[in-house]
Amino acid sequence: MAGRAPTRTFENELAAAGHEIIVGIDEVGRGAWAGPLMVGAAVLPRGKRVNGVRDSKMLSEANREFLFDRIAGWCEAWAVGAASQQECDDLGMTAAQKLATRRAIDGLGVLPDVAVVDGKWNFVSPCVAKVEMMVKADQKCLSVAAASILAKVTRDRLMREAAEDFPHWSFDTNKGYPCTMHKAALQAYGPSAIHRRTWVFMDNFVPWPGVPRVINPEQPTLF
Repeated sequence: MAGRAPTRTFENELAAAGHEIIVGIDEVGRGAWAGPLMVGAAVLPRGKRVNGVRDSKMLSEANREFLFDRIAGWCEAWAVGAASQQECDDLGMTAAQKLATRRAIDGLGVLPDVAVVDGKWNFVSPCVAKVEMMVKADQKCLSVAAASILAKVTRDRLMREAAEDFPHWSFDTNKGYPCTMHKAALQAYGPSAIHRRTWVFMDNFVPWPGVPRVINPEQPTLF
């Protein structure tokens, strides 16, 4: 389990300032070509820890799976909210991510008074009254790292299940992200029912004239 361990330092500072329910927030799947976008939310207990928690990107799939049940049982509250492929296409990625976040917060069963979010973009307001944004929070803040693992494992499991229905696109290994095999499958078979039809890859890797890209005012980049 590589990488420097995230700490509670920032969460402890927020608690010392009077905040009682602190939630870590992280998203997964925004850059994928297929499947849902998911947002994880984790509220940690004070004074307890699960060893080995890191940013999900720093862990192997086996390590994430190993940690998932431990983290889920350790959290005071946790949830993963999703925006489907269709919602990503219909709403655009910005609105879809906000929708998935709202679903995650609603699923907690408690109302946080402050959220710690990875990155520079506040996609949590107005679901939580106070939002603290931090670059690489998934590597620095324990609650955000926990949320990243919960979201990643939940999405990976869903994509492995989808691979049974859509075997040509190898979703069990690529999880809907671009790779050589994924691009080759798009050229050979076109998009599956869970591919995002508004994305530019539809122009670049789907040579079928009868399956055009759906035009959405908010167009994501190729990768």
